[in-house]
Amino acid sequence: MRARRVVGGVIAGGVVVSAALGGLGYVIARRVTAPVGPRRFDLVVRGVDVSEERVIVILTRTAQTATPGLFNLILENGTWVKLSEKVLDVSAELVGREVVGDVDPEALTVGTRASWSGMYFKTPADAGFDAIDVEVSTEFGSAPAWLIPPTDVSQDIWAVHIHGLGSHRAGTLRGVQVAADAGLTSLVVTYRNDGEGPSVGSARSTLGATETDDVEAAVRYAIDHGAGRVVLFGWSMGGTIALELAVRSALRDRVAGLVLESPVLDWVETIKANCGRAGLPKSAGALAVPWLDSSLLAHCAGLTAPIGLKSVASVERARTLQIPAIVLHGARDTSVSVDLVAQLAHSHSTIRTEEFDADHTMTWNVEPDRWRTRVGGLLAQVSRHKRQSIDPARTGSPRPCRRPGEMRDDGIG
Repeated sequence: MRARRVVGGVIAGGVVVSAALGGLGYVIARRVTAPVGPRRFDLVVRGVDVSEERVIVILTRTAQTATPGLFNLILENGTWVKLSEKVLDVSAELVGREVVGDVDPEALTVGTRASWSGMYFKTPADAGFDAIDVEVSTEFGSAPAWLIPPTDVSQDIWAVHIHGLGSHRAGTLRGVQVAADAGLTSLVVTYRNDGEGPSVGSARSTLGATETDDVEAAVRYAIDHGAGRVVLFGWSMGGTIALELAVRSALRDRVAGLVLESPVLDWVETIKANCGRAGLPKSAGALAVPWLDSSLLAHCAGLTAPIGLKSVASVERARTLQIPAIVLHGARDTSVSVDLVAQLAHSHSTIRTEEFDADHTMTWNVEPDRWRTRVGGLLAQVSRHKRQSIDPARTGSPRPCRRPGEMRDDGIG
């Protein structure tokens, strides 16, 4: 009788543990796919020094605030404060960062809550561009985009810039500069459930599985307006989308090159890494997989359909690429696996990698000149590459490239 009670207790305990683990997987899956929410303002302005005719903002010393480079401080009141690359040692607990440009003294005050950001340019105009607002037609409605002409002589290669999960298209403006200098017209896109594109279903992310369809529509838009080929600039999850388009899309023959900034190459490993960053065992990330991949559990987690994590992005798929590509990644990236980048570089001769002493999607910020040089080299290689034959019946014949102003005849802009 006692043995029976012991066995029953073990079984009951196992059920409780299984239920608890299943619940943790549910929470992680919901968090990973959560709709876009408000920005977290987890920094506080500790001081403002204007004693030497320059504005120095004093912040708590963290791994981010103590990293040299070009960054932005986004204040809770909506003000963007550009910071210079130098770090001033104030004390063991505090650092100072010089403000670049003018800032409203009433906006930047002691006690103001702020958020650290690698997005350096708020708008195309802030980055020095005259952009045209256009709309890309998708299955679920129009997705706004910025059309940005090149700095100098244009060519029939366009750059399509794809932001990451929970980010904003303004973050990709860092890459638009080098594209413009190389003579590429840029299309800076949005997609479903990113806060700007169409709202679909529960507004949850599918980690690139369905968002790729919207970016494919943007590539088709580029082709319809004069692009013969495109270079895809993908940031984080945008890298996932870029890889999907380059490998599986019906328009893959139009993809001439890839610029991948901190790309997600394996979602399971990425979820594990983020669990570790959140203080959980990395292995807990695997608990979320059934909630994202099983039809029944995915619906319970708020998704309209299972994602299929292994089919969205993988190093194996990236190895099939036959076009020039560059992967820029940070040695201090805690969001995606640096080891996967190393595996990819080791097994693929056409993919170049560049490592920076940076966190996730911050490589441009720590060494912008080096970033531009490396990406510029890739774009020059793409421009020299002999254009491969394209099946017009499959992709649609390209039209002659037109100046942005002429697009108003199409009802755009």
